[in-house]
Amino acid sequence: MGTMSNPTDQSHTPPPQPTPGNKSEKKMIAGILGILGIIWGGWGLHKFYLGYTKEGVIQLLLCLLCGVGTIIGIIEGIIYLTKSDEEFDATYVHGRKPWF
Repeated sequence: MGTMSNPTDQSHTPPPQPTPGNKSEKKMIAGILGILGIIWGGWGLHKFYLGYTKEGVIQLLLCLLCGVGTIIGIIEGIIYLTKSDEEFDATYVHGRKPWF
């Protein structure tokens, strides 16, 4: 009789390979967030999308109280659009840098 392999034994399973669309997906997210920052930046939508709830609320309050939140949103939107995929990912996704 031959030996049967255990289906739960994953020692021979190759490691997962990165998906080919991963880089373009990051660029699309950075582009969407950049546009959100420029158009709706005062409301902090780009902050909420990245998971920065506290910073999004602060930006919303700054927009409602004195309008500074809108200027911050425009600046951040431009920064998001000008960063490379690697910089954006390292800074805002993994580095969790909430402002500028």
